[in-house]
Amino acid sequence: MDFKHLISSAAALSSIQADALVVVIETEQRDPSLDPAVATLIDDAVKGGDLQLKAGRNVYFHRPAGLKAQRLVVAVAAPSAAGEVKTFKAALAQALSVLKGGGAKHVVVALASSAAVGAVHAEAVTAAAGDATYLYRKTKPSAGAAPLLQKLSLVCDKATAREVQQGLQRGAAIGAGVGLAREFANMPGNHCTPSFLADQARALGKSHGLSVQVLDRKAVEKLGMGAFVAVAQGSAEPLKFIVMRYDGAAKTVAPVVLVGKGITFDTGGISIKPSAEMDEMKYDMGGAASVFGTMRAIVELKPKLNLVCIVPSCDNMPSGTAVKPGDVVTSMSGQTIEILNTDAEGRLILCDALTYAERFKPAVVVDIATLTGACVIALGHHHSGLFTADDEIADTMLQASRRALDPCWRMPLDEEYDEALKSNFADMANVGGRAGGSITAARFLSRFTGKYRWAHLDIAGTAWKSGAAKGATGRPVPLLTHFVLAQQK
Repeated sequence: MDFKHLISSAAALSSIQADALVVVIETEQRDPSLDPAVATLIDDAVKGGDLQLKAGRNVYFHRPAGLKAQRLVVAVAAPSAAGEVKTFKAALAQALSVLKGGGAKHVVVALASSAAVGAVHAEAVTAAAGDATYLYRKTKPSAGAAPLLQKLSLVCDKATAREVQQGLQRGAAIGAGVGLAREFANMPGNHCTPSFLADQARALGKSHGLSVQVLDRKAVEKLGMGAFVAVAQGSAEPLKFIVMRYDGAAKTVAPVVLVGKGITFDTGGISIKPSAEMDEMKYDMGGAASVFGTMRAIVELKPKLNLVCIVPSCDNMPSGTAVKPGDVVTSMSGQTIEILNTDAEGRLILCDALTYAERFKPAVVVDIATLTGACVIALGHHHSGLFTADDEIADTMLQASRRALDPCWRMPLDEEYDEALKSNFADMANVGGRAGGSITAARFLSRFTGKYRWAHLDIAGTAWKSGAAKGATGRPVPLLTHFVLAQQK
């Protein structure tokens, strides 16, 4: 999709030529200079009972009188604090849903309030447009044609035009990453295999000049990745250990490293899951998908930094060769692990990847994983769980989440939780009790991160939606992209 800024004002909206004009107004801050033709239509709709000036309401006009635009959608947003665009994005998303399926190819968006349009509005526009136009068709030919929307313009004044265009470019890159992450996570497990992810990494490397390395089982066994191999050994699908490198700065600059959990299907192994909703376990590679998506965004933006993305990928299956509860394996770090529950497999593949990350002498490492149902219980589906002992990383991550409208919440990581991971037969167990399950999982991972600064994102509740809107969300690509960009020196 083509995103552009359009220098104009709220007073001149009737002169804008487009297939559709979307005007977002705030319930208490309607711009007094709003174009009379638009203002009249709004007032008439309110008087006629077709529009209420309450957040979440909207009204559609076809061939509106006095406007050059062929369609007009007026969407009402709740008042927002300075610099906040969450309500603007929500109103815009509703407006675009009204136009979805129609004939509008070029849509112009205008904010008719006292707030100045800036880069944050631009990113919100691209995010809303991405959500409105995404349609999964890979294995569903009957899904129909994609929405016609091809171009979206955001009205701004001359003073903020450059900032807005930069925001649109950044948002478009993030949107491409979100779309890629959604596509990968939505694909069935018989399509999105570890080998498929490896091929996609090579393709991304070829198209954008990345250094890509894919290790097979023999190579990871030679490295001593006993925990990763243990998870993969029950499946006929060969494991892949994928490393992608973007070099945008001097070799002396320490890289940011992202590690994404790539379980392309998770049955739970011998500790098998209930059959209900097991089909959704194809999204257990949501962490890997978000790492791919973030790399996709970064290669478009070309920041002056170095980024390494690591994806350990395999299936977790029950079979005669599968790892068993009570088995003890040796991780790449040399620490031994008693596997009490084979369904706690994500931390087993991540721990070896986190040890592997040491060789890059990283500035910071972030692992991303659909790791625990406990995190969903704790935070629901709005916030991703953030775990780190580093206050500076936490602050940067939280700020990035606010800028990206991709919220996370910092969770505790106190050493007292280690008590639950004690084992009589190994250096540690891979699970503790039910209490604080997301925290004990993070504490497990922390035992492999002593040589660098580290954070963990548990996205079990945010990478996927169930129910009628079942599908991947592409989160936390926006958060990760903003976090990576914040590491530029």
